Amino acid sequence: MLYNTQQKRLPMPEYGRGIQNMVDYALTIEDRAERQHCANTIVNIMGNMFPHLRDIPDFKHKLWDHLAIMADYKLDIDYPYEITPPAAVHSRPKPLAYPMKRIRYRHYGYLLESLLKKLKDMPEGEERDALTSMVANQMKRCLYNWNKDAMDEEKVAADLADYTDNKVHLDLEHFRFASLQTRPLAFSSMNNKMQRRNNKKKY
Repeated sequence: MLYNTQQKRLPMPEYGRGIQNMVDYALTIEDRAERQHCANTIVNIMGNMFPHLRDIPDFKHKLWDHLAIMADYKLDIDYPYEITPPAAVHSRPKPLAYPMKRIRYRHYGYLLESLLKKLKDMPEGEERDALTSMVANQMKRCLYNWNKDAMDEEKVAADLADYTDNKVHLDLEHFRFASLQTRPLAFSSMNNKMQRRNNKKKY
C-alpha cells in the first residue's frame, strides 16, 4: 500500500492530491492549446472547492497563483493575470522591533511612569493636585496588585517623590487615598449562588 507520507510533498495541501495530479498531468501535455484548456479546467475545479471565497477580491488571481505554485512555475501557458514571482511568495516579513523601554519600577508600568514625568514638569495648581491624586491612587492599586503585603501608603508617597525628583510630595496627614475594593472571585460567587439555590430546595 502506498501511503501519502511516501509520496511527493504537496506544495498546496488544501487542494488535495487529486488536484496536484491534474497539475502534474498538465505539465506533460505537449500541445499548447490543450494544455491551456486543461489549466482553465483545473482552475475552475479549484474555485468550486471554495465557493464561499468567491466574493474575496482577486479570488481568481489567487487561484492562478496557486496553480503556478503547484506547477513549480513550469507550466507554459497564457496566464490571465500577472503571476506573483516565487521570491515574493516565499518571502518572510521582517520581524517587528520590540519596544524596549527602561522602567524604574516595573510594577507601576510604563504608562504610569509617563504620567509621573508629566507631573514633575507641571506648575503648582489645581490641575497638578488633581493629577497627583489620580496618579497616587493608581500607584497604590498597582502596588497592591503586585504584592499585597508590600502595599504601604508611605511607600507610594516615597516612590512618587522619587519619580518627580522631590518636586511633588504627598501630605499623608491630609491626603486620603481611595479605598481598594476587591471583587470576589467568579468561582466563589458561583459557589455562593449554588448554595443559596440548594437551601431554597430544602425548604
